[in-house]
Amino acid sequence: MPNRQSLIGFELTHTALDVLTPDQLDESLHWLAAVVPGGVHESLVASGVIGHPYVGDNEQTIGWIENEAWWYRTAFELEEALAGADRIRLVAHGLDTVADLWLNGEPLGHHENAFRPAEFDVATRLPARNTLVIRFAPPLRGVTVPPELAQTVALVRAALGGLSEGPDESGEPQLAPGVWSTGPELTLRRKPTFSWGWDFAPRVPSIGVWQPIELVADRGAVITGQHAYAVSLDAEHRRATVAVSLDVETVGPTEQPTATVVLTSPAGGRTETAVALSRDHDGTWRGDGVITVEDAQLWWTHDLGEQPLYGVAFVVGDDRGELTRVDTRIGLRTVTLDRGVDPDESARLFRFRLNGEPVYARGANWVPPSMLIGSVPDSTYRDLVGLAREANMTMLRVWGGGTYERDVFYDACDELGLLVWQEFMFACIDYPSDDPTLHAEVVREADHQVRRLRNHPSLALWCGNNEIHGMHQLIQGNVDPGNWGWSFFHQVLPDAVRRNNPSAVYWPGSPWAEVPEEINAVRDGDRHAWEVWHGLDVRAGGPTEFGSPGEAMHWTRYAYDLGRFISEFGLHAAPELATLRRWNPGETLELAAPALLRRIKDAPENKGDALMEFETGLPRTAEEFVEYSMVCQAEGLKFGVEHYRRRQPHNSGTLVWQLNDAWPGTSWSVIDYDLVPKAGYYALQRAYVPVLASFRVGDEGLELWVTNSTLAPVAGPARVEVARFTGGHIADETVAVRLGAMESRIVWRAALELSADVYAWVSSPDQLFPANRLFFDRLKNIDFGPCELSASIERTGATRAAVTLTAHGFNFLSRLTTGHPGSRFSSNYLDLRDGDKQLIEVTGLPADVDLRAITVASFGPAPAFAVIGKD
Repeated sequence: MPNRQSLIGFELTHTALDVLTPDQLDESLHWLAAVVPGGVHESLVASGVIGHPYVGDNEQTIGWIENEAWWYRTAFELEEALAGADRIRLVAHGLDTVADLWLNGEPLGHHENAFRPAEFDVATRLPARNTLVIRFAPPLRGVTVPPELAQTVALVRAALGGLSEGPDESGEPQLAPGVWSTGPELTLRRKPTFSWGWDFAPRVPSIGVWQPIELVADRGAVITGQHAYAVSLDAEHRRATVAVSLDVETVGPTEQPTATVVLTSPAGGRTETAVALSRDHDGTWRGDGVITVEDAQLWWTHDLGEQPLYGVAFVVGDDRGELTRVDTRIGLRTVTLDRGVDPDESARLFRFRLNGEPVYARGANWVPPSMLIGSVPDSTYRDLVGLAREANMTMLRVWGGGTYERDVFYDACDELGLLVWQEFMFACIDYPSDDPTLHAEVVREADHQVRRLRNHPSLALWCGNNEIHGMHQLIQGNVDPGNWGWSFFHQVLPDAVRRNNPSAVYWPGSPWAEVPEEINAVRDGDRHAWEVWHGLDVRAGGPTEFGSPGEAMHWTRYAYDLGRFISEFGLHAAPELATLRRWNPGETLELAAPALLRRIKDAPENKGDALMEFETGLPRTAEEFVEYSMVCQAEGLKFGVEHYRRRQPHNSGTLVWQLNDAWPGTSWSVIDYDLVPKAGYYALQRAYVPVLASFRVGDEGLELWVTNSTLAPVAGPARVEVARFTGGHIADETVAVRLGAMESRIVWRAALELSADVYAWVSSPDQLFPANRLFFDRLKNIDFGPCELSASIERTGATRAAVTLTAHGFNFLSRLTTGHPGSRFSSNYLDLRDGDKQLIEVTGLPADVDLRAITVASFGPAPAFAVIGKD
C-alpha cells in the first residue's frame, strides 16, 4: 500500500479580486480556520462570520460569498514515511470548483471540476517544510456561452413561465431557482447543478475543499484501475465465473511487474489467481484473468435474498516482493435490462433482471443530503439508506443534478441490498458539447467516476442525464445530433461505460425511449409522471378537461398512466412543525408568514393550495398546512404506487421523487432534512411491501388485486370487508389467494353501492400482506365519525419505548410524534378501526426524555386521547 499523508490545518480568507497571486496577499487579511473537508460556508459559520444559511432568512444574506475569491493555505512538514518514494503525488480529491494551486509560492496547476480529483506530481518540489495555497475564483465569472444555447434558455424560460399562475411583481415569469433562472453559463462548469438552487432547494453554491487533500507516495508501481465482476452465474450448480482486470503504472526501477488477485469468500475461503501483465501503447501495464467460484453466494436485493460480499485483493510486485495492493469488495450478481416486447400492450418492457430473474424496482430519487456537500457526516448517508431499506425500497436513483456520492453511500447500498440507478451529472439544460475544453473535461470525469464505482454490486445502471432529451425535444422538436449534449449522452458517456464497466447497463437519459417520439410517453423506456402536482399532460394521456386546478393536479390522474417504468413522480409536503421550528427560531409560524413561505422553492409558492382545496379543504393554520400537505402526499403516493404495481409486469418500477432533502424546506421529499420521515414515507413503507393487496374501482365494480413481487409463489386467505364508518358491514368475505412468482391479478370483485360513508378494508389472517383500505370520496367529504385514541407507553431501554395504541372509532392516519429528530418509529401514520390495537416501537429517544411528551393524534380535529401509565 502506498504511504499517505493527509494535509490538515487549512486557513481561509477572501479578496474581491481573483487575479492576485499568493505573494500579493496582504498579511493584514483576516485568516480563519477552514473546515476541510467542507467549504467556505461551513468555515464562515464555524467562525461566527455568518449564521447558518438554513436558519431563518440567512440564505438571503449570503449571496456575496459566490462573488468573492477564496483563499486556502496550509503549512506542512513532509512526513518521514514518504521520504525515498519513487514518486509523490499531491491529490486533491474534491475542489469545488475553479481552483488555482501554488506549492511553496510556485504555480502548481489549475483545476475546474468538482467531480474528479486534481492530481500533481510533486516529488521534486517538496523540501522538509512546505506551504500549499489554493485560490477559488467566483465559479461563474468569465464564462461565455454559445449564442444558440442562450437562445434555447430564453425559449425554455418563456415556456416554463407559461406553466405558472402568472408573472411576479416585476412582470417576469415565476420560475423556481435553478438552471433556468440562473443562466446557461453554469453548463460550462462541472459543478453540482443544484448549487444554484432548484425547486426543492435554495441558491447556496458551495465553494471550497469538499473532499480531503493528501500526499501519496508511490514505490515501484501503482494500481490505477481494478475491476472484478461476475460474468456468468450457474444458480443450479452454485458456480460463478468472475472476470478480473487491473491497470498498473510503474515508477522507479520496476521493469516487469507481476500481479495476483485473491478472492475471499464471506466465510474466509480464498481463491488466488495470477494475472499476466503486458505493456500497452500508453505505457500502462494491463492484465485480465478469470476466477471460478464454487459454492457461490449470490448478492440479491434485501427483499429477495442475502447480501454476501467477497473481498478482492489486487496485489502487484516484482522480484523485490510486494510493491502495492488495493483491497475492495464485490457481490456475485448480474444485472441486465430486459427490453423485450410486451405483446399484451404493443409496447416494450423496461425491466431489470437481477441474476437472471425479473425484479420490480421499488424506490426513490436521491438528492444530495445538503447544499453544503462537503460536510455531510457518514452517519447521514447510512441513516438515509437504512431508512430506504426500512421503507421496503429496493432501488435509489442518484439524480443528475447533484453529485456522484461518496463511497459510504454505495457501501451502504451494497451492504443493505439496494440497487443504484446512477446518473452522470447533467440535468435539465442543453450543454455545449462541442466546446473542446468542456468535452475533454467530461471525458476525464466519466472515466474517473465509472472506474471508481464499477465494483459496487449495487450499481445497476449508468444514465446519461436527467430530463435533457425531453426538454430539448419540447423546445426544438427533435433530439437530433447537435451542440446540446448529444455527443456526451450518445458517444462519450456510453464509451466510458463500455471501456471501463463492460458488464454495466447504459441508458442515455431519464426519461428516454429508443423511439424518439416515445420519450416520456407510455410504450417505451422510462418516464417522469408530472401530470400529478404540476397539473399538465406530459404524455401520459387521460382527461384534458378539469373542473379546477386542484382536480388537474390530483393523484387520480395516475390511473391513466400506462408507463413502463416511472423514474420520477411525487407530491409536495411540509416537514414536521418541529423541524420548521428548529430552523426558524423565534419566528411565528403561521399561514403566509415569511418563515413558512421561504421554505417553498417551487413556483408559485401557493401551488399546493389548489390540491389541498380540492382534497382536504384549505388549511387555516400552519399546523393544518403541515398536516394537510402530508396527507395529500401520503394519499397520492399510495394511490400512484398501488396503480403502477397492479400493472406488473407491464410496469416494472416506481422511483418516487424524492427520498430526502438538501435543506429544511417544503418539498417532494418523504424524509425531511433532519431525517424525520413524513406521512408519505410510511405510506410508501406499506405500498412497497413485497406482496401488496390493493383495491380499485373498475368498470364491473370494486376489485381487490394482489401483487406478488417476489420470486416464489404465495398463497393464503384474504378477508375483504366493506363497511360504514358508523358501523355495520355491506360485505364481509374471505377469499383464497394464490399467485405465482411476479404475478399481479384480481382476486375478488363485487358490484356494490359505494359512497363517502363507506370504506373497503382487506387484511391477511396469516400476515401475507399488511392491511389496506380504500375510501370512496375526497377526504373533505368523509365523516369518519367520533374517534379517540388511547396510548399505553412503556420504556424498554435508555433510548427506547413501546407504545400501544388503541382506537375507538375510525382513526385516520394515527401517529406519534416526539419533536426529537433522531426518533424512529417501527410504523406510524396508520389507519386504525374501532377496537384495533397497534404496537409501535420507538427508538432513538434522548436518554432524558419524558415519555409523557410523546404526542398521539390522528387526522382532522384532534381526538381525545389518554396516556395510560407513567414514564
